[in-house]
Parts: sequence; C-alpha cells; structure tokens
Amino acid sequence: MRVITLNLNGVRSAYRKGLGEWLASARPDILCWQEVRAAGADISAEMRRPAGLRGEFSLAERAGYSGAAVFAKKTPLRVWRGLGGRAGILEKEGRFVRLDFAKFSAISLYMPSGTGGEVRQTEKERLMKKLLPWLVARRKEADKTGREFLICGDINIAHTEKDIRNWRGNRKNSGFLPHERAWLSRLFGGAGWCDVFRRLNAEDGQYTWWSNRGRARENNVGWRIDYQIATPKLAARARRAEIYTAERFSDHAPLIIDYR
Repeated sequence: MRVITLNLNGVRSAYRKGLGEWLASARPDILCWQEVRAAGADISAEMRRPAGLRGEFSLAERAGYSGAAVFAKKTPLRVWRGLGGRAGILEKEGRFVRLDFAKFSAISLYMPSGTGGEVRQTEKERLMKKLLPWLVARRKEADKTGREFLICGDINIAHTEKDIRNWRGNRKNSGFLPHERAWLSRLFGGAGWCDVFRRLNAEDGQYTWWSNRGRARENNVGWRIDYQIATPKLAARARRAEIYTAERFSDHAPLIIDYR
C-alpha cells in the first residue's frame, strides 16, 4: 500500500506544475491532500480522480481557503468531515476528512498555523486540546476492535530539533513552541501513536516545507511539519519512506510511505 500526503498550497497551482502527471506515475493507493484552496466548481474532473482514485473533499466555507481531501482505490463504507457533534474549525474550514473501510480508516488533517497572529494561535491550541482525547479514544478503539488508523497531514508543528533547520531561531515561533512540541511528544508517547517517517528515517535535514523567501528550498532551510501518523500495528508494516523533492508542486513536498 503506497500512501502519499501533500499540502498543495492550491490544487489548481499544483496541477499547473505537473502534479497530475507525477501522481499517475507514482501510483498511490491512498492519497491525502491539504490546503486545496478551491471551491467545488473550481475542481476539475481530473482533480477529482487523481491517478484514477476515488475521493472525498471537505471544502472551507470561505472560497479559495484551506480544504482537505482523501482518495483511495476502494469506495469507503463511511465518510466523516469532522469529529462529529458541534461544527468547529475542522468542519468550517475544511480541515478534516476521514474514510472508513472494513478495518482501516484514512484521515487527511490540516492543522491551522498560528503564524497569522494571536487569534489563529489560540484557535490552533484550542483544536490541539480537542483533538488529543479524540486521538486517545481512536488508539483504544484500534486495540479493542482491530481497526487501524492512518492520519496524513500538515500538522504545522516540527517535533524535535532534528525536524527544523533553524531550531534556535524558532524556539519562540508558532510551529516550534515548547508546548506544541510537547503535544506531539504526548501523542507519540503515552497516547501510543507512531510517527511513521521517523520509524524508518532518523537522519537530519529531512524537511517537507520551505519558506518561499530567499533560497530556503535550495539551501534546505526547512521544517518537517507533514506527517503520516499511524496506530502501531500499521506503523510496523511501513517499509520505505521518501520526501519527494525532484519536482516542485507546492511549498511543501510529497511524503511517500510504502506499507506491507
């Protein structure tokens, strides 16, 4: 099973840069997108069936903003566009899509960035607080029922100093704040989820996002903020991981992981 996740920074822009052709050659079984940044009418038939997959979108109420999608070869048994209950930032801004199959769930998650100011940082932290017990519950569900979960997405947090080039200069910036990193540590620790990429690759300099300012990408001054996060049994099946940088479709790079 090949899983690819990518923050598009706009689906139309990414397709103009050749994303469709690359996906056809990459042949994913599961594909997750974040930051679609399009209204329904703007999404072409080709974009709705990348690499021949069937997909489900969650688009933001605000046109041309945010948005997420999950695609798969099989038709899901159920589709979720949020956690259930009262609509919040995940639903209104199109930041969450979950496809349920018989014993497997694939989720595309686009966490907010707090770089837009105090209001957005507060929204981000409120969502982190809401998500953690939900994630703990899904981890327990996996143990109880055998359902495996895979969360793909732009989490907008670099976990460790290894995951960001300029860690000293970003210790007070959103995305590398101590309590944000501690949230991920708790997720990958006591909550029992796995950072699949780091199970396979412990090297420095492995980034998925680079600023458009200066020559950040050319100099590999980046952040690893895009993840595949899995329940342990599924994570143990991961065999190969790659951050694809040979072509540029977005300010993020596709994260590819193959599972047995």
